Amino acid sequence: MAQLEDPADFTGEPDGFERLWTPHRMAYIEGDRPDPDGGEGCPFCAAPGKDDADGLVVHRGEHGYVVLNLFPYNPGHLLVCPYRHVALYVDLTDDETAEFTALTKAAVRALEAASAPMGFNLGMNQGAVAGAGVAAHLHQHVVPRWGGDSNFLPIVARTKALPVLLEDVRGRLVEHWPA
Repeated sequence: MAQLEDPADFTGEPDGFERLWTPHRMAYIEGDRPDPDGGEGCPFCAAPGKDDADGLVVHRGEHGYVVLNLFPYNPGHLLVCPYRHVALYVDLTDDETAEFTALTKAAVRALEAASAPMGFNLGMNQGAVAGAGVAAHLHQHVVPRWGGDSNFLPIVARTKALPVLLEDVRGRLVEHWPA
């Protein structure tokens, strides 16, 4: 590598790439993330024990709750979770299943009111082989989508640019949660 002309310039040689710095993502990249098997470190068991802002909880129900994804695909990426630590959708009781569905519908309505997405991805990854980051605690993703929200960054650089802070998104969703 060529010597930098100005030692204070730590950008290296010009190469035509623009860089987006997201140092907060290093916690995820370096492995400071939930244990996929749950246990003592289960984030979905821990979140309800925190106050709403610290736990990123948007809404609490009787059998489940809605929380912002700490590592979102898009602004407003929500997770619908049962309080009970179960791994599979079929392990939910009938009452838990009914509320899980109602919370998912309410999450979609809140996102529509808060940020007018053009579509949604809804889904559950059950088991590590299916892509579940925390396979031991069931959770459903509710991801708002807009036309043009996908670009080259996730494909080429495995990077996602998020234009809004989690606490700002949480505040808007709480404000627009259906009564």
